[in-house]
Amino acid sequence: MKRADDYLGNIKRTVLIVDDEEVRRRELGRILEQDYSVFFAENGEGALRMIEANEETLSLIVLDLHMPGMDGFTLLDVLHTDGRADVIPVITLAGGEPEGLDSVKRGAADYFVMPIRMPEKVRVSAARIIGLFEDREVIRATELDELTGLYSMNYFFEYAQVKDKYTPDRNMDAVALNVNDFHLYVDMYGMNAGNKVLRRIGEIVGAYAADNGGIAARSDCDNFSIYLPHKDSLGELVKLVETGIKDDPDVFNVTFRLGVNTRMAGSKEKLEKVFNRARDAAETLRGMRGSAIAYYDSEMASHRVFDEKLSRDIADAIGRGEIEVVYQPKYDITTNVPVLNGAEALVRWRHPRYGMLFPGSFIHLFEQNGLIKELDSFVWKQAALQIRKWKDSFSVSLPVSVNVSRIDLQDESIDNILCDIVNEAGIDTKELHLEIAESAYISDSERLSEVLKRFREKGFVVEIDGFGRGYSSLNMLTSLPADILKVDMDLISNISENKRSKKLMELILDIARFLKMPVVVEGVEAKEHFETLKNLDCDMIQGYYFSRPVVAEEFVKFVKD
Repeated sequence: MKRADDYLGNIKRTVLIVDDEEVRRRELGRILEQDYSVFFAENGEGALRMIEANEETLSLIVLDLHMPGMDGFTLLDVLHTDGRADVIPVITLAGGEPEGLDSVKRGAADYFVMPIRMPEKVRVSAARIIGLFEDREVIRATELDELTGLYSMNYFFEYAQVKDKYTPDRNMDAVALNVNDFHLYVDMYGMNAGNKVLRRIGEIVGAYAADNGGIAARSDCDNFSIYLPHKDSLGELVKLVETGIKDDPDVFNVTFRLGVNTRMAGSKEKLEKVFNRARDAAETLRGMRGSAIAYYDSEMASHRVFDEKLSRDIADAIGRGEIEVVYQPKYDITTNVPVLNGAEALVRWRHPRYGMLFPGSFIHLFEQNGLIKELDSFVWKQAALQIRKWKDSFSVSLPVSVNVSRIDLQDESIDNILCDIVNEAGIDTKELHLEIAESAYISDSERLSEVLKRFREKGFVVEIDGFGRGYSSLNMLTSLPADILKVDMDLISNISENKRSKKLMELILDIARFLKMPVVVEGVEAKEHFETLKNLDCDMIQGYYFSRPVVAEEFVKFVKD
C-alpha cells in the first residue's frame, strides 16, 4: 500500500510549538526548522487561536504541559474532546514519565521527558508520528464512502471478518438494501436529488447498524450492505427507513427493497457469497410496488440452483426449437360486441427437462448472457411471418405487438433491422406494432424520442407499454412520439370497487383522447373490470378475461370468429 509520503513528496509539513519558556521554544525550533515550517505560541489560549486558523495545514503540535493560564493538559483535553487530536498529532513536553503517560491517556500521540538531551530523538519522533497519522488519513480516505460516510465495501468485509473472528458463536444477518428504480429517480429529479436520497438512507442504516452492534457500507451507487447480530425480524429497519424518507422534505416518492441472508455461527462460507444471496433475495422483489423485505431461504436457494442449470441451456435454446411464440388477443370494446383488433406476441420456453417456462423465469438469464437481442429478433421474425400467414389464409390484416427492449434500442441500426424483417415477411410496417416500456423513456428520453421518430417515419406503430408501473409522467404522454398507450391493470386493480382508481382511469382516458392516443388496458381478468372499462369508453383490452396467450394454431379460432 502507498504511504502518505508517496503522494506528498518533499512538501514541508507545519509544526506548532507551544511553550511559555522562550529559550526552550527557540531550542525546539532550531531542532525542527530544518525539516518543517515552524511557528510558535506562548500559551494555551494563543495556541488554540493558531490551531483554529491553521488546522487544515498543521501536521504536528509540540505542547508544554505546564504553562500559565490554559495549561497543556487543558488544551489537550479540548483538542481530544472536539476530535482535533485524532487528526493533528500532539507530542507533549512532560516533567516525568507519569505525566507523559497521563498525557497519552488524554489523547497525546507521544511525549518527551524534559530536559531534552538528544535533539535527534525529537526529529525522529516527530517524523514517525507525522508519518503514522498521515498514513492513517490515507487509509481513512479509502475506508469510507465519500457520499454517505459509511464504509467502502473492501473495508466493510475486513471489519465484518474481524467481528466473526471474535464472536464465532453468534448468528449474523447479511442485509442488502437497494433503492427501487433509482436511475429513473435521478433522471426525473437530478443527481443532486439522488445524492440526498443516498445520504439520508446512509444516515439511517448507519445509525441502525451502530445501535445494534453492526456495521454498514454503501456497496455501489444505490446499494447498501449491513452486517449485524441476527434478529428474528428486520421489519423495524424497514419502518425506520420508510419513515426517515417520508419525513424528509427533500426526498420524493422513494421505495426500496431489502434482502436478508442469515449466516449461522461457525459457517465457513465466504462473506461475499453470503451477501450475494442477500442481494438475490432483494432481487425477488424487483418490480413490486412499495418497500418490502425478503429472506433468503431453501426455496430461494433451489431457484438459484435452477437458474444456474438453466443458464447452461440458453445458448442453444433457439436453435433447438425450444423457444415458442404465443399470441394474446386484443379486443376493441367500443362496439356493442367486442371485436378482435390485434394481438401481442409473447414468448415461452418449452424446456426438454423442465417443461413450459414463462418469461419471468428466464428473460433475466438471457439479459445476463447477452442473448436477449437474439431472442427478441427471433420473436420479431416469427410475429412478422405469422401476420403474413393470417393475411394469406383469411385476407385480414391483424397487427401484432412485439416488445423492443432497452438493450435493443441501444442499437443505432434498430429501425433498419426491423424494416428488413418486415420486408422479408412481405407485410407493412404498420402491421408490426412496437411496444416500448415506460421505463425506457424515463432512463433516456431524448435519445429514445429520436429513435421513435425514426420508427414512425418508417410507418411503425409505437405503443407505450406498462404505463403506471414506474414513475409515470403525464409529460411523457405529451412529449413522446407514440401512437397507443398501454395501461398496466395493476394501476387500477380495484377499479370496480375503489372510486379513486376509477377516477384515475377516467383521467388517463381523457388525456389520451385529447392527445388522440387509443388506450389498451392489459391484464383484464374479471367481468366487472371489463364492464367498468367499457362504461368508461376504454378503447381496447387484453387479458385472461378473453384468453390466455395461445400458440398460433389455436389463435386461428379468434381470427375466424
